[in-house]
Amino acid sequence: MVRMIVRDESFLSKKSTFANKDDAQVIQDLKDTLSANSDRCVGMAANMIGVLKRVIIFDGGDGAVVMVNPVITRRIGKYETDEGCLSLAGTRKTVRYKEIEVRYLDENFKPCKGRYTEFTAQIIQHECDHLEGKII
Repeated sequence: MVRMIVRDESFLSKKSTFANKDDAQVIQDLKDTLSANSDRCVGMAANMIGVLKRVIIFDGGDGAVVMVNPVITRRIGKYETDEGCLSLAGTRKTVRYKEIEVRYLDENFKPCKGRYTEFTAQIIQHECDHLEGKII
């Protein structure tokens, strides 16, 4: 189901809790909502659709990837950039890393690990910040 985008900063600043198999509908809602906003958005976290669970989705160019309970385990190549967000007006300065490694569960709750670079790494970092309640 396509969900409304949350713009309430007090809600967005809350830390998300771990997701489990009971949260499968959140994954589908994120897929549907990202697809509906694909002309202006490349990634989302569950709090952006009103759910405080640790689930993100992004499209790095090869289709949508879901990460459940992602943890960034390695960061290389620090840089500063400006980012926008579908949930917030304008852009904000933030620090990102050119390369990251992430441990997560896929949409079938299978453990995965991946290495991501450049723009895809930036998207994942942005969405993981959402899970921590950081306003970007």
